[in-house]
Amino acid sequence: MASASYHISNLLEKMTSSDKDFRFMATNDLMSELQKDSIKLDDDSERKVVKMILKLLEDKNGEVQNLAVKCLGPLVSKVKEYQVETIVDTLCTNMLADKEQLRDISSIGLKTVIGELPPASSGSALAASVCKKITGRLTSAIAKQEDVSVQLEALDIMADMLCRLVCVLHCLTVGVCSPLSDCWCVCVCSPLSDCWCVCSPLSDCWSEPRLVCVLHCLTAGVCVLHCLTAGLDPSWCVCIIPLVVKFCNIDDDELREYCIQAFESFVRRCPKEVYPHVGTVISICLKYLTYDPNYNYDDEDEDENAMDADGADEDYQGSDDEYSDDDDMSWKVRRAAAKCLDAVVSTRHEMLPEFYRTVSPALIARFKEREENVKADVFHAYLSLLKQTRPAQSWLGMSDISPSLRVLLQVPMIVKALHKQMKEKSVKTRQCCFNMLTELVNVLPGALTQHIPVLVPGIIFSLNDKSSSSNLKIDALSCLYVVLCNHQPQVFHPHNSHSPTMFYLSALVPPVVACVGDPFYKITSEALLVSQQLVKVIRPLDQPERDTFDASPYITDLFTCTIKRLKAADIDQEVKERAISCMGQIICNLGDSLGDDLPGTLHIFLERLKNEITRLTTVKALTLIAGSTLKIDLRPILDEAVPILASFLRKNQRALKLSTLAALDILVKNYSDSVTPAMIDAVLAELPPLISESDMHVSQMVISFLTTLARVHPLSLAKIGGSSILSELISLVRSPLLQGGALSAMLEFFQALVGTGTSSLGYMDLLRMLTGPVYAQSAALTHKQSYYSIAKCVAALTRACPDVGSLFCQFIQDVKNSRSTDSIRLLALLSLGEVGHHVDLSGQPELKTVILDAFSSSSEEVKSAASYALGSIAVGNLPEYLPFVLGEISGQPKRQYLLLHSLKEIISSASVTGLKLYVEGVWTLLLKHCECAEEGTRNVVAECLGKLTLIDPETLLPRLKGYLLSGSSYARSSVVTAVKFTISDHPQTIDPLLKNCIGDFLKTLEDPDLNVRRVALVTFNSAAHNKPSLIRDLLDTVLPHLYNETKVRKELIREVEMGPFKHTVDDGLDIRKAAFECMYTLLDSCLDRLDIFEFLNHVEDGLKDHYDIKMLTFLMLARLSTLCPSAVLQRLDRLVEPLRATCTTKVKANSVKQEFEKQDELKRSAMRAVVALLTIPEAEKSPLMSEFQSQISSNPELAAIFENIQRDSSSANMESMDTS
Repeated sequence: MASASYHISNLLEKMTSSDKDFRFMATNDLMSELQKDSIKLDDDSERKVVKMILKLLEDKNGEVQNLAVKCLGPLVSKVKEYQVETIVDTLCTNMLADKEQLRDISSIGLKTVIGELPPASSGSALAASVCKKITGRLTSAIAKQEDVSVQLEALDIMADMLCRLVCVLHCLTVGVCSPLSDCWCVCVCSPLSDCWCVCSPLSDCWSEPRLVCVLHCLTAGVCVLHCLTAGLDPSWCVCIIPLVVKFCNIDDDELREYCIQAFESFVRRCPKEVYPHVGTVISICLKYLTYDPNYNYDDEDEDENAMDADGADEDYQGSDDEYSDDDDMSWKVRRAAAKCLDAVVSTRHEMLPEFYRTVSPALIARFKEREENVKADVFHAYLSLLKQTRPAQSWLGMSDISPSLRVLLQVPMIVKALHKQMKEKSVKTRQCCFNMLTELVNVLPGALTQHIPVLVPGIIFSLNDKSSSSNLKIDALSCLYVVLCNHQPQVFHPHNSHSPTMFYLSALVPPVVACVGDPFYKITSEALLVSQQLVKVIRPLDQPERDTFDASPYITDLFTCTIKRLKAADIDQEVKERAISCMGQIICNLGDSLGDDLPGTLHIFLERLKNEITRLTTVKALTLIAGSTLKIDLRPILDEAVPILASFLRKNQRALKLSTLAALDILVKNYSDSVTPAMIDAVLAELPPLISESDMHVSQMVISFLTTLARVHPLSLAKIGGSSILSELISLVRSPLLQGGALSAMLEFFQALVGTGTSSLGYMDLLRMLTGPVYAQSAALTHKQSYYSIAKCVAALTRACPDVGSLFCQFIQDVKNSRSTDSIRLLALLSLGEVGHHVDLSGQPELKTVILDAFSSSSEEVKSAASYALGSIAVGNLPEYLPFVLGEISGQPKRQYLLLHSLKEIISSASVTGLKLYVEGVWTLLLKHCECAEEGTRNVVAECLGKLTLIDPETLLPRLKGYLLSGSSYARSSVVTAVKFTISDHPQTIDPLLKNCIGDFLKTLEDPDLNVRRVALVTFNSAAHNKPSLIRDLLDTVLPHLYNETKVRKELIREVEMGPFKHTVDDGLDIRKAAFECMYTLLDSCLDRLDIFEFLNHVEDGLKDHYDIKMLTFLMLARLSTLCPSAVLQRLDRLVEPLRATCTTKVKANSVKQEFEKQDELKRSAMRAVVALLTIPEAEKSPLMSEFQSQISSNPELAAIFENIQRDSSSANMESMDTS
């Protein structure tokens, strides 16, 4: 330290030299020393350094002054707090000096000091004390100072503090209000939290420059509003917005710009509070969007039709030069208006129809804007409008015309406005046009059907223009690709010999071909993609009129440019892949016209198949070619290609395996005559390792391939009986994971296999393989699903071999036999059920008795299987079995639950026609049991009632509604639960009827019975998830009751004594969980109908609730961070604290293992929410969030969890990109 002090003393001495170079070098050396982390100054050195730096601020040499200012930054972090206050005092005093140069350098110095102050979250009080001092001095100076430039500088510094330091806002409340009470209006936003003061002059004596700077302060204040207020009082908007509206009428462009920027900040940061004023904001923006006093657009419109394309371009450029005026600031006002409209459109989803009525025509009319930057913002605003429309469903429309239809109605206006812009010399303008057309077609496929002839010349212009940049060509090609993909091929085909479309199609191919030959790989890649789509348009194979259009003029050009890229080895990877895909499409659609070029091209594919880098793309191209309806001759490469494809099945690349299996399947299906047994054997040898429950998708593809083999090459499967393929398949059948598509593929395979008539693979052989482990007493299967899968396979075999009636008798005997194990009975019953579903088993006289006897088994699984079997068998012969089941339900009270499950199976699986005869009898029977005290029975009855209602909704739905008046809470809960089973995610005849009366069912949310309210929430959740249109219009009345159920009720919490221990039971937990589940569902289906701030209030409560509810609310926070970032940002400080509490909670040392596991899972879920919150822009500026981040970093356990989740999140994003 002594040596450092000595060195600094020498530097300070040199700073007093009369030689300016000495002073400069000494100051530069001092700055280098101050920037070192290791330097420590004693009190005396601190005082001397501070005194000297402040003295140098008044140096006569400007370079020395600048260096002195730069020294202030590192100096602030090296000296004690009182020295920093000395620096600030001196700088504030100098701000009032007579010398303008000293005032300027002091102003820069203050900004430098403010920029280096430690954040409030670090725990330092320095920022608060310094800001308080600066605020006091500067507000006093503003009040007393007559010089406007000094006041502007002071306000600018305060705006800087406002943006950088949250704590300054409290200081402003204290420091600004008092000295400026005569001429400032102070509006306090939140009396419950840190106060936000917005200072806006009211007195007419304030000059316009001062208004400009104050509005600048106001804008900065709104930008950090979310960091300050926990609950905003909406009254502040009432005060501020009329004030800003008033300023807009003052004839000063800079002031108007700041006013509209303030509106934009209000709209983005305070969407709820500003909602009543949105109409006013839109009106002002629309007014100033066209504010261009120095230019007459009418003259341009009159001349437009009199000019040819080239002349128009030249004249338009000339008009830019003529009206380019350095003093014209009106363009800034128009730009601010466009950006503000962009903000409104992006944040008010529910106003889409209104936007298309008012905002959309105004924006389209401004596509002709003369200032390029303003024009780009106008385009961006319209793009935002289109993006808001893209995810919208028809139910988002507030009127008879949906937003999508409104877009369609305005397409002619859009095309007319873009037509001239697409031939502008400005690259940026043309790029905006292409982005606009791309988004328009994505939002509304086919929208440009009538306008293709008008737009194609503009695209060709950019592709042929030698002055076009690479990015412009890429955008033009991307736009063309999207247009080709989203319109019917006939749109581009000539309807007669004089059709202009013929010209445009022939004009499109040459520039695209030229782009394929472009030296820049990105242009080449995009052009190959367009070429591939052009081939589909020129000759669409999936349409009967494909040969009515002569494609021959285009084949040579497209083939030549693509084959050149296909042969090249020294090109970019992306170009290689696109060339392979494009050539695959050419062969698929035009292969019959390639003649002698085809074999050579196929051999190039064979070479690319051997290359590790290009093999995956080549496999996909070969799959395309093999599936072509043109029956392309692949014999030249088949002998060599199939073994190569077989070898790919052992590669450790999942995508390659899947693509290869698809290719082999189509090759075997379409080229069975050319595929030899040797080729098939090579493939079969690679299959056993692929059949595994670890990857069901790959297994399903293998099974589908084997099914194809069984149908077209039955002899090839003779060898699989002795190979491991069949044993792996049998093992897969026993897997509990075999469900859905994989199970369906397995059933098809067994039916195809038994149909081949292969020896050793007959019906009985396969049956023994499937059921053998069950009949071997020591090998009972561990999972119930395995028995269901085996039974379905047995049924599939039986349907394929209808002449095996003796099998039924064997299964019946297995159920009857007292020595049969439960496993054997279980399989026999399930097999009888699966077979009886498709085959009439009424010819087995003892079947009913055997199944009913099984209801008395000691095994619950056997009883459940017997119930399923009875219902499934009844589906095969309703007249025989349904009356029997109904009679048993009435006469056997002890077996009611199982018999009702049988009835449920009948109602779920039988045909509507067959059931209609029995509806009345079944309905009457079910109503007798809907008041059963056993909840499980009531749930089964409710499901039966709901599914029965779907058969005759006009008659049964009103009856169901009538039972809401029942005095039994059990009956009411059954009826409401029944409604849940009438709702599905696909259209049904009951939907219009249900929409009219679902409100009556949801009124049970006010029911006095807790259980009725809970099932009402479950039904509401089902509707919100599967068919939101049913409940959207009811949300205003339903949501208050929903939110009411999220509250913890003390009267529902009780203590239960368990021996020496007391256990707390919360009877309201289930209904709270149901309520929060509804809230989560509403985020996806009805977001635009939610008051998001009210919603966040209840999410915040949930963060402090029970474990299960915390887990739900953490998920909600993650969703909200994506869906409503600005709203979450305003509540961030209130949301962080519960997250911190969860992450820092410690489990008692003597707790059970489950408690530790639950707490770990809670931490991980909370941390996922934190990671999601941090994706919101500016979230890190929140002091509490910054503090929490520091706490996470300092805790090794939390830091590890945080890093893992961030890594997983990045990996998931990358994987989704790969998949797409």
